[in-house]
Amino acid sequence: MNWVEVFCETSIEGLEIVSGLLYASGITGLMIQDERDFQEFLENPDRDWDYVADELVEEKNNLKTGITFFVSDNMNGLEMLADIKNGLASLAENEKEFNLGSLELSMKNVKEEDWANNWKKYFKPMPVGEKIMIKPSWEELTEATDKIVLKIDPGHIFGTGTHETTQCCIEHIENYVKEGDKVLDIGCGSGILGIASLLLGAGYADMVDIDPNAVKIVTENAVLNDLPEEKYEVVAGNILDDEKLYEKYSGKKYDVVEANIVADIIIALSSMVPEFVKDNGIFICSGIISERLEEVLEALGENKFEILETKRRKDWCAVATRYIG
Repeated sequence: MNWVEVFCETSIEGLEIVSGLLYASGITGLMIQDERDFQEFLENPDRDWDYVADELVEEKNNLKTGITFFVSDNMNGLEMLADIKNGLASLAENEKEFNLGSLELSMKNVKEEDWANNWKKYFKPMPVGEKIMIKPSWEELTEATDKIVLKIDPGHIFGTGTHETTQCCIEHIENYVKEGDKVLDIGCGSGILGIASLLLGAGYADMVDIDPNAVKIVTENAVLNDLPEEKYEVVAGNILDDEKLYEKYSGKKYDVVEANIVADIIIALSSMVPEFVKDNGIFICSGIISERLEEVLEALGENKFEILETKRRKDWCAVATRYIG
């Protein structure tokens, strides 16, 4: 398997916070680069070296504080990297009391635009659940299918359907979205969950994502699937701390709310979703690493959500709940 080396620039204060995000996203091996370490080495009177080359001093002094990690050079790696990008954007919005640095990602020995296109060779038509066939926009089906064909081009945003969290969400959507339902997809990414809901019979879908690119990408994917404009709306913004955005959706009382994000955001959302969902409405949440499941379930219970079904795939969990408040 080939690997892509990724560096996330952050601050000394942000090292622990960003490390936590990476671990939660499934990255298990990290290399921490702290700009203070080399200076401490130079100033240590007990160091073994009598002489340090000027070139090495200059090189080390130019090093940035950050974290290096690796993702596989395939479809799963792309999904993981897109997930991490979304998580970093969320950190920048929600942790403003901390100096987290730029949080910029860079790849070593590979151009980002090249790698971002190479993954397409791994993304082929694939069935998800019992009713959906996900088809990349650039691929053709080799044989007829009686499944609903969901055409998607993620456009460098999380949401191809290959990730375990997305698959589990779509399976929950098949089970709980009913004909004519009004749906809210929080953290919509490519729009795959909202579009799946509409193709499965939902009457209308609101979709929101922190990434401004989502508006263009979701709209393009909706057009790919022949969805009329009056069936959906997509908005960019952070529903957690944007008061106007929160007010836009609160009180609408959706039949189904969907969120495929990360455990921390779902925990934060669990106290907000009651403002969005009908009594006895459905909240489907995913992106939960197994180690955080109990925390999420506890937060959901505290906010009057009854657990209906939990799906597990590899190290990820997706939960379907009913609001009984």
